[in-house]
Amino acid sequence: MNIDDLMAIDVHTHAEVSSRGHSSLADDLHDASSAYFKVEGKRKPTIEETAAYYRERKMAAVIFTVDAESATGTPPVPNDEVAEAAAANADVLIPFASLDPFRGKAAVREARRLVDEYGVKGFKFHPSIQGFFPNDRMAYGLYEVIEETGAIALFHTGQTGIGAGVPGGGGIRLKYSNPLHVDDVAADFPHLKIILAHPSFPWQDEALAVATHKPGVHIDLSGWSPKYFPPQLVQYANTLLKDKVLFGSDYPVLTPDRWLADFAKLDIKEEVRPRILKENAARLLGLTKP
Repeated sequence: MNIDDLMAIDVHTHAEVSSRGHSSLADDLHDASSAYFKVEGKRKPTIEETAAYYRERKMAAVIFTVDAESATGTPPVPNDEVAEAAAANADVLIPFASLDPFRGKAAVREARRLVDEYGVKGFKFHPSIQGFFPNDRMAYGLYEVIEETGAIALFHTGQTGIGAGVPGGGGIRLKYSNPLHVDDVAADFPHLKIILAHPSFPWQDEALAVATHKPGVHIDLSGWSPKYFPPQLVQYANTLLKDKVLFGSDYPVLTPDRWLADFAKLDIKEEVRPRILKENAARLLGLTKP
């Protein structure tokens, strides 16, 4: 991957369908998410199609599945498939994995294997879908491996479009994704690199407090058009968190084209823009020297 040739690094994209056409979300949750984000066109690109999409735009993308099989009964797109496809498209794709914390010691062993065999750079957790509080001790074995290997723990925070509008929200509980639960993780694992995904509605101030207080905590800006960012998020991105805020789209539900067009209109200092779009992510991912 030639960092100098890239115009941006998107730290938040989803592998939503396997090579065999298997989706990581049940149809009702998938359709509800598409309606929530007003998705137009093809919602389920293959990993190869995602690579081509980002290559055409001279961007790199972190890509991952979500393993919430214990809670949903739906198997994820296999981590091995994501990692192998990323290796085949290493000029633009950066592999993350996802492991269900309810798998216990098996998940811990799998985390180490994925780092050792594939060089996976991080792990995605979605507490609301997976049904656990990030500070639940059952997940601490996973965090130990992630911290030890220098990988990144990326946590969904705030409301989710998945289940929105489905009766009972599809059984998905928002309470698990308050970023203050991740504050405990950051305190207990002081060398763990953490990303709080999304503007964390309705807990934006909590996310800003955690990222300001804990050196290892970053924020990605995925899942929202920048024109809807709350003022305090823009203020902190321009100042105290200018080295800890990351471009993320949430592709394919939100495209980088739409995100970047709205970001261009946002009141961000010119010297901060390249940090958000590429430099902060490149440093966090170990693609450039600190």
